[in-house]
Amino acid sequence: MGKIVGAFGIQGWVRVHPFSDDPGSLVRFREWLLADTENGWRQAKIAESAVHGRSLVARLEGVADRNAAERMGGTEIAVLRAALPPAAVGEFYLKDLEGLEVVNDVGEELGAVAEVFSNGGQEVLRVTGAETERLIPFVEAYVKSVDLAAKRILVDWHRDW
Repeated sequence: MGKIVGAFGIQGWVRVHPFSDDPGSLVRFREWLLADTENGWRQAKIAESAVHGRSLVARLEGVADRNAAERMGGTEIAVLRAALPPAAVGEFYLKDLEGLEVVNDVGEELGAVAEVFSNGGQEVLRVTGAETERLIPFVEAYVKSVDLAAKRILVDWHRDW
């Protein structure tokens, strides 16, 4: 959902880069999951948060000063799936694509989506198959359809690319 990119002010606030186009997307959640390299994910309660330009600032309970906030830089943020609103008709969460089979427009199976990540310009499907791994940009030019019910993504992507 986002990443803590540094401290904001001197009273323990953090600056957050949201992964969505809507910087306020994280404001509605009162609890976040923070990536912890030693223990997986840990819950954090949000005392206050606000949109700040194209980013977000937040004060987490237990983070009292700038030094503590600075130590959180680079921490990824998630929320519980149950806390997310249902996807609109015809829409989906990128996490829902993981595990879907990827087939090209001539019917060749290319593998399954192992991960969806951002390269800074667009989302990318990491597709793993028996013979190779493919990185397919998740853009209209290549992704023709996503069928969650059939667990399938149709792409314009040649097997030898």
